[in-house]
Amino acid sequence: MNVFAPVSSIMTTDLIALNPDDSLLMVKEIFDKNNIHHIPIVRHRALLGLISKHDFEHFQIGMSAYDEDRFLNQTILKNHKVKEIMVEKLAKLEPNDHINVALDVFLLNRFHALPVVDDGVLVGILTTHDIIKALVAESTTKAS
Repeated sequence: MNVFAPVSSIMTTDLIALNPDDSLLMVKEIFDKNNIHHIPIVRHRALLGLISKHDFEHFQIGMSAYDEDRFLNQTILKNHKVKEIMVEKLAKLEPNDHINVALDVFLLNRFHALPVVDDGVLVGILTTHDIIKALVAESTTKAS
């Protein structure tokens, strides 16, 4: 992998994003229906925060006393908003940042996802999974 290539060459651009005032029930539905682990939180395409599947599951642990009552759990999720659990202080990348910069941020902070913004507007997300996919694609190409 060319670690000096821009992160835009391997980032995910087909994103599912939410608004800070959306309900946590929407978060649950997105995580249940899609193979993703991070949801960017935006307003007018400006990045405000991020919710990880891990953080959301941690929130749900607090609801475990209500496991027997699915309706009550659904009601709790409807009544709580994304802004209550989203992480607002984020490390961010720009599309032209080199992949090696992202690798350093991942290693130093133990992050698994980095939003990519251009003039404050969310344009993509780079995850450790994207890095692995790029490495696998490269090794498959070299093996052929």
